[in-house]
Amino acid sequence: MTQLALVIDLNTCVGCHACVTSCKEWNTSGEAGPMVDKNPYGAEPTGTFFNRVQTFEVGEFPNTQTVHFPKSCLHCEDPPCVPVCPTGASYKRPEDGIVLVDYDKCIGCEYCSWACPYGAREIDEKQKVMKKCTLCVDRIYDETLDEADRKPACVLSCPTGARIYGDIHDPDSEASQAINDSSGYQLMPEWGTEPANHYLPRRKTKITIHEEDLQRVDNPLKKEDRVQRAPTRRTTLDDSTSW
Repeated sequence: MTQLALVIDLNTCVGCHACVTSCKEWNTSGEAGPMVDKNPYGAEPTGTFFNRVQTFEVGEFPNTQTVHFPKSCLHCEDPPCVPVCPTGASYKRPEDGIVLVDYDKCIGCEYCSWACPYGAREIDEKQKVMKKCTLCVDRIYDETLDEADRKPACVLSCPTGARIYGDIHDPDSEASQAINDSSGYQLMPEWGTEPANHYLPRRKTKITIHEEDLQRVDNPLKKEDRVQRAPTRRTTLDDSTSW
């Protein structure tokens, strides 16, 4: 059985949000759109996104690292969002394993959102239906596009190649090989949902930081280290002009 999915390399993701913006641009005007932002910049911002990048810091100062963690629908092989849907709007395609929502059947009850342990579904405030990543299903099967462009928008836009797309059940696919070669793992496997999307772990690096490296040579707060310089007189117009 084919299972299309994303493999995300946490070691090369730089948190640029190119995947976020390209996803928003493609899907808001595509078959999965619109993706409404009624109040994107207020005190309580709202908006519909299929893909988000969470950034956080790990470790203890001074040995800290910044981790960028992209997250979207994981297209689980046993998705808990499907059986709880009272109308059958949430479903998993047997031909490629993509989990989708039929907007015509969705009543916005949000049962699927509560069932998803990853918080990957968001209600559209305008249409009052649940929306989520479609893996750009309207793009990957579009025969009017060049074959190289038949990939999710987020994959095509990633400048560091941190996102890999393919059939994880095909041992010869790039996605499957990346999982095997780099010990790819599933997010929260203890939930038993068998997420199709995988993550490639960050490689451990050891950084040696000396105490003197933590002190700025030009620290502006250390007044006692400032060198008192005599004021410099600059040439003025009066020095060169006779009035």
